[in-house]
Amino acid sequence: MNLRARRRVIGLACIALGSPFAAPGLAAQAGGAGEVDVTSLRSSVPVPIPRIAGEIEVDGIVDEPIWDTIDPLPLFIMSPTHGGELTERTEIRLAHDDRYLYASGRMYDSNPDGIRVSTFYRDIYSGDDLLSFVVDSYNDYETALWFATTPAGVRHDRSISNDAEFSGDLPPFNQDWNAHWDVRTTRNGEGWFAEFRIPFSTLGFQAQGDEVTMGITIYRYISRKNERQVYPAIAREWGRLGFMKPSQTQRMTVREVRPTTPVHVTPYVLGGLSQTPVLREPSDAVSYWATERDRTTEPGIDLKYSPSSNLAIDLTVNTDFAQVEADEQQVNLTRFSLFFPEKRQFFQERSSTFDFGTGGFTDRVFFSRRIGLERGELVRIYGGARVVGRVGGLDYGILDMQTAPAAGRSGENTGVLRLKQQVFNPYSFVGGIVATRLGNNGQDNVAYGVDTQLRPFGNEYLTLTWAQTFDEQVVERNVLDAGLFRARWERRTDRGLWYNLFYRRVGPDYTPRLGFQLRSDFALFGGQLAHTWLQGSNASLNNITLSVMGESYYRNADLTPESRSIRPELEFDFKSGSTITVYSNTQFEDIRIPFHVADVSIPRGEYWFQEAGIDWMLPRTAIFRGDIKTTVGRFYDGRRAGLIFNPIWSASRYVEIGGGYEINRIEFPGRGEATTTQLGRVKLSFAFNPQISFSTFAQYNNLDKRTGINARFRYHFREGTDLWIVYNEGLNFERDRGFDPRLPRSAGRTIMAKYSHTFSW
Repeated sequence: MNLRARRRVIGLACIALGSPFAAPGLAAQAGGAGEVDVTSLRSSVPVPIPRIAGEIEVDGIVDEPIWDTIDPLPLFIMSPTHGGELTERTEIRLAHDDRYLYASGRMYDSNPDGIRVSTFYRDIYSGDDLLSFVVDSYNDYETALWFATTPAGVRHDRSISNDAEFSGDLPPFNQDWNAHWDVRTTRNGEGWFAEFRIPFSTLGFQAQGDEVTMGITIYRYISRKNERQVYPAIAREWGRLGFMKPSQTQRMTVREVRPTTPVHVTPYVLGGLSQTPVLREPSDAVSYWATERDRTTEPGIDLKYSPSSNLAIDLTVNTDFAQVEADEQQVNLTRFSLFFPEKRQFFQERSSTFDFGTGGFTDRVFFSRRIGLERGELVRIYGGARVVGRVGGLDYGILDMQTAPAAGRSGENTGVLRLKQQVFNPYSFVGGIVATRLGNNGQDNVAYGVDTQLRPFGNEYLTLTWAQTFDEQVVERNVLDAGLFRARWERRTDRGLWYNLFYRRVGPDYTPRLGFQLRSDFALFGGQLAHTWLQGSNASLNNITLSVMGESYYRNADLTPESRSIRPELEFDFKSGSTITVYSNTQFEDIRIPFHVADVSIPRGEYWFQEAGIDWMLPRTAIFRGDIKTTVGRFYDGRRAGLIFNPIWSASRYVEIGGGYEINRIEFPGRGEATTTQLGRVKLSFAFNPQISFSTFAQYNNLDKRTGINARFRYHFREGTDLWIVYNEGLNFERDRGFDPRLPRSAGRTIMAKYSHTFSW
């Protein structure tokens, strides 16, 4: 998958979550392909946000007289036609006092019945109308916080890093980030209305005297029209995610801010029961299987404290993640390990501070799933601490966690220190990281790294990375063999010519045990060359992109090729929000150690094979949406045909039905071998209101003949106070598989109840 495809897949929810605002009466001007030159529409100096002295009752009615004393922001249409006419009247205003940033919106609508509310689920976008804004509170042009609400008052929040750029490493959006803030909405025959109140203590900032400069983008999204109105005006060259980029926000100022230093203490109590089938001795039982029961009662506590506007401290004791949704199963058609993303909220919060990518979309020096998980099994976390802050242009983060003994390993202490210093300009930095995994079982591991991203001119970026590991079980032969070096040059734009060139070398002794490294002992040369043609205002397409990507992996020992690929791709991006991609891929693999794909083997040998495919992504704002992917072609010395279908249907604002089906037919006629892999998912989500929700997630994989069920009930009283009831069970669908005795129907089940309550000062 190339860089643009990654941006499309991961960023699509963010695209939809963006909103539209347009400048009244602003028609498309001459600018090539029906676009507007936005330079004259943006202020080159910071714009002051009005300071208010009176009270604002955050009730979503927007009837305080003080709002009418503030001029609404001038709005600009980003989509469906850049620089087009605003079709619905919108009034958005900003204000602040010494503790809070306020935003109000009057989203008038000529067809109130067309206002779309598709779900009550928090942080899940289902094609709703939105009012959203992005705040670059540290004015660093790279990181930001994003807040949004729907006409039903459903909250969305996430953090943004790396200027919302998918630069080939880690995703720049973290949708599991949650914070303390307030929003209320109302509806009537004229439209819908919203009021936000964001504490400055949630945002974090650095003051110069009594003034603070921040970057802000604010926007409305009208789902049924795919209309995105935005302030400030954003050039079309930044693509569909331009409104999420901290670098494109309008610089604005607030003054005489006096944020509080809140303390949030969240104790929890958890209780549950697990049942596991165990095999009896044949002489003991009428039934071969008995049930082993284990009751659990656990207390724990979390603390969040912000002693200043640019420092946050988190402490946790007996950390628990019982409410986390189960991982989505994957089918592995390669000889490498699968990568599963982090879902646990404690590690997702402020996670971008600790990002240190080393190339690819998975490789990194620090991967938080290494903490508290061992070979897929949970490991008790006694507790830990995290400190995140900023001093001048220096971002820093410290994380330390202690785990219990498990799976033949001693208890471990894991720690991370990450530093990033802004240099030269707002888009460049130098940084470093140290990650440690220490125990007393002879498996200590230490990794360090240094990295820099430089923007020497225009949209050109240079990234350099070095990392090295020291492992108690590995005899490092030399610095190069225990290290990783990466260099990357790229042009970032969604208009005209763009490209990236990269080189990476990973030594055979490089072992980041607190990180993730997909493959080792190689040198990689690669690049991508692409051109994006923006289409006119009357066209059904936003743009067309033609790209070619190539990669070559060489073994370090003898410099012989291990893997090669070249992938030409043609992408059609429609104004409706759908995308169609047509591609072909030619691949070479030199296999020296046989491996298995499902239940068929891939023998030693050299293989050239080709495949072609079509990916179709439906509009994210549609009631019925999803994606379809097809591929067909050669596969090593055989052939493969594959289909992936991931539909989602918002049946009502209370019910959403999602699913997924993946099938691969693999045949090797010359060897008389064949196999079929099938993976199915069904997810039912019920949200009765923004407080009460229930979801069931079931998966079936024909390779292990087992179905997993994960059901979760949540009562959300307020931010930080929740009741969770979670049920998990594995079911053996094919119980007669050569086993004696016959497998039980249930492979095990657990039910847990967890209540957490936040006290704030």
